[in-house]
Parts: sequence; C-alpha cells; structure tokens
Amino acid sequence: MEADFFEIARDALIGFVAGANGVTGACHTSAHGRGMKVWFDDDTREHYEAQLIRVDGTVQLEIGFHSEHPKAPLNDTVLQRLLAVEPTWRKALGKEAVAGDFIGRAGWRRISEVWPAPAADEVDEAIEAAARLADYIIAIEPLRRAR
Repeated sequence: MEADFFEIARDALIGFVAGANGVTGACHTSAHGRGMKVWFDDDTREHYEAQLIRVDGTVQLEIGFHSEHPKAPLNDTVLQRLLAVEPTWRKALGKEAVAGDFIGRAGWRRISEVWPAPAADEVDEAIEAAARLADYIIAIEPLRRAR
C-alpha cells in the first residue's frame, strides 16, 4: 500500500483529536506505507496505531491502542488499569474493541479491532480509519493519563 493512504489518515486524525476533551500533551505522529502511529509526549511504548497486519495469511487493517513495553508485566499492568475502567471506554468503542494479547507478538497488549484491508486509493476509507482511531484516542487517552 502506498504511504498516501496513511498520510491522508494521519492528516484527518490530527483534525479529529485537536482540542478533544481530555486529550492533552504533545501529539506526535508518523506515517508510512504499512501504517500510522500516534503517541503523546514521550509515551512511545503506549500508543495508537492503524496498521496493516497479517491474520491467518490475510492482510487486514488493525486500529487501536497498543502497549509495547519490553517487559510483559508492564504491558499487563497498563491493560489491567484500562480494563478496570472498561465500562467508560466500552461505551465509546463498542463490542468491536478487543482487549488482550497483541496480534502476532507475545508480551505486548492491545485494545483494538481488525477491519478488512482498505483500498490504497480510497480517501473515504482513510478518513474512516482516522475517525475510528480518533475514537480510540478520545476514549482511552484521558483514562491512560489518569494513572
């Protein structure tokens, strides 16, 4: 997939989260041909992504929150804190959000969902992916920061 899809998504996402209630700190983003990543301040290990992944040999788009500390117990702690307030974020994200092990990497944790792979030239799909990632940021980031 060309980076344009994720660059369009990144640009849209910035507009969706700018000034959102409870989303504070310096927002950093990166986009490349296989995804985009969003983090706040220096919290690069706990971040949000929309990225292409392989699930059972099929390329799909994963959207959501990741905890990728090098030590699994740290990731477990992050996920447990967020599960303790699940009713709050679940209202915004719905049943599509899956909390648990990262797809394809032992020790990392996630709250995310998987969609069919988008068409590379679909601007509307890029904006839809950005809007959904913004839902995750707006729902989870204030709770994550409230440690």
